Amino acid sequence: MLSTGQNFPDFKLPNQDGKEISLADLSGKWVVVYVYPKDDTPGCTIEGKQFSAARASFDSANTVILGLSEDGVDSHKDFCNKYDFTIDLLADTRGELLRAAGVEQSDWKGTLYWSRTTFIIDPRGRIAKVYEKVSPDGHQEQVLADLLELQKQPVA
Repeated sequence: MLSTGQNFPDFKLPNQDGKEISLADLSGKWVVVYVYPKDDTPGCTIEGKQFSAARASFDSANTVILGLSEDGVDSHKDFCNKYDFTIDLLADTRGELLRAAGVEQSDWKGTLYWSRTTFIIDPRGRIAKVYEKVSPDGHQEQVLADLLELQKQPVA
């Protein structure tokens, strides 16, 4: 697992609309990348809804929210449309970014899923905070609070 102070791996992945998003394109902004196991499952729905509801607060903090899973663009599109998500979901169908970031996998009923993990990335692309084994309900509140505190700190 990557840790605080390390560079987050650069990426270029499609969102739910097929638009390519890269970390380089977000230079100068704070970025929250939250990893979730599977589209349209209960915990993932809670997390997506809550990050969407908090989007204006993150926007005010010059922060982009990106959900990340191995699901494809069409699955992400359906998931976003079903729940009116206002955030981007990135399709890492080969798991390359997930592996590069060191996200762990866990077994559930004989299937491996990526563990719920969140990264706060500073405007230079460095990891400012990592959350492992996240509980989805209310997670966005803690991320926002920590983000606002991190933004008060001088850039090293």
